[in-house]
Amino acid sequence: MREIVVDTETTGLEAQQGHKIVEIGCVELQRSVPTGNEFHRYLNPERDIPESAREIHGIDEDFVKTMPRFGDIALDLLDFFGDAILVMHNAPFDLGFLNAELEHCARPPLANSVCDTLVLAQDRFRGERVGLDALCRRYRIDLSERERHGALIDARLLAKVYLELCGGRQQGIGFAAPQPVPVSGSISSSGSVETSEQSSSSETESRQASEQESKQESKTESKQESKTESKQEQRERPPFRVLPASPEEKEAHLALLAKIEQKQP
Repeated sequence: MREIVVDTETTGLEAQQGHKIVEIGCVELQRSVPTGNEFHRYLNPERDIPESAREIHGIDEDFVKTMPRFGDIALDLLDFFGDAILVMHNAPFDLGFLNAELEHCARPPLANSVCDTLVLAQDRFRGERVGLDALCRRYRIDLSERERHGALIDARLLAKVYLELCGGRQQGIGFAAPQPVPVSGSISSSGSVETSEQSSSSETESRQASEQESKQESKTESKQESKTESKQEQRERPPFRVLPASPEEKEAHLALLAKIEQKQP
């Protein structure tokens, strides 16, 4: 089964307000394991990049002004996708931007099935933080490379998280494989499919809030939280088991001490 983990960085949170993609990163998986095949592009959004967005991903207008536009790489991207399942964290956000860009290029929306890891994580860890940073810490995935949000870096991290959500490298033991959601129109944050006419303003606000939490989590979660989690893990660690020496071991130890005393002047 071929899957593509997808992440985007954008000029803002709402594609319908004219915000555009500035970076896209994709990682190919076979049976949920990376193959090493990746797709990565920086894009010229042909518009300004607000400071609020630059603070998240560090991409400014000077950097992308010579980069290709989305329309220039659309065919290469679609060829890379093929008919694979698309894996995204908060799928309505990334999918909404991709389909908006495709519409701008006079191309049809994506017809691929989609698996939303945010929905999977929310279902598995109810009431807990399920942003990418939090999931990486939960699964002890190294975050040292992630000083800022980056589409390819985040896609690589999400690929590792997705493997764990699927049951880790021991797949099939106690976990059901995630079921992709077929795409038709847009996908709600609950994972259900709906057309744009059915989407309400409250759902838009929910998608924005969810994306903002996911994109800014690394900045808003303090170091104190990490220290607390570390202390909790230490408290939960079982005590070391002390094995007493056998009579034979005690006898051998005493004999060794006697030899040492004999050699001393």
